[in-house]
Amino acid sequence: MTATPALTAPLVVEFPFTRSLGPVQSAFLTGLRETTVLGVRTGDGKVLVPPVEYDPVTADELRDLVEVGATGTVTTWAWNPDPRRGQPLATPFAWVLVRLDGADTALLHALDAPGPDAVRTGLRVRIRWAAQRTGAITDIACFEPHAGEPHAPAAARTHSGVFPDPVTGIVAPARLDYTYAPGRAQSAHLTALAERRIVGERCPRCRKVYVPPRGACPTCGVATSEQVEVGPRGTVTTFCVVNIKATHTANLDIDVPYVYAHIALDGADLALHGRIGGIPYDQVRMGLRVEPVWRDGARHPDHYRPAGEPDADYDTYKELL
Repeated sequence: MTATPALTAPLVVEFPFTRSLGPVQSAFLTGLRETTVLGVRTGDGKVLVPPVEYDPVTADELRDLVEVGATGTVTTWAWNPDPRRGQPLATPFAWVLVRLDGADTALLHALDAPGPDAVRTGLRVRIRWAAQRTGAITDIACFEPHAGEPHAPAAARTHSGVFPDPVTGIVAPARLDYTYAPGRAQSAHLTALAERRIVGERCPRCRKVYVPPRGACPTCGVATSEQVEVGPRGTVTTFCVVNIKATHTANLDIDVPYVYAHIALDGADLALHGRIGGIPYDQVRMGLRVEPVWRDGARHPDHYRPAGEPDADYDTYKELL
């Protein structure tokens, strides 16, 4: 058997994370919009910046908001020579922990500096505010070195936390860029899919065929290498009805409701999942016999449709639920 070259591919996981804000976080982010930094005072008198709603030591609720300075001191740092997409600055910068004047804890942010030789613990810095502010941590564009007066700790000042038009919720984009290497077994599986074949691997001990293969039997824990072509038809073992449209996925523009199912391909001992099409969602059922539908140029089946065969007997797939 000729070895299949291992594949790699860049992948992105991205979604918007929406959350509501309590009174403390709402005041903090609204304050940033108004170029004011707020912390919260604990029962023992410490000022936490950024503020939290509960004391990390006693778990008591915290509501005593105080205003701290826009200048501070670097407590520790790390140089970032190669900024990534979405980071605060496009040019090399330092990640710094800054204890703002009047605060007892440090805030993580970026420091715009000409090079690592210009950064040190104890460096005095100040906030550079963003030109357009919306009530987010990015309202602090970054920190910059501050050559003003020597550090003279300023007392935090009590603040009501009341601002006009307060920020009550945020939408934070979450994104993960990474390179996926499927390994030998899945590379062979994906290469076969490009040829419109579905290939799994058989365990040498229990003789079960797993699709997609993982390179080892999950039951016996032994390596697999014997390739077995399965399907292409299979049986719906169980399914769910999807009622939420994937509005942020351009390649999944599917009208709801639709069905995703576990499908036991003929010859396989593990069900894989796929979308069911070509039939109303409320007619999909356990035991339905299906076949893959391929789109031109696609490297995998677009969906599965009824194969026009009688439903499979429950006893033939009950072990694959």
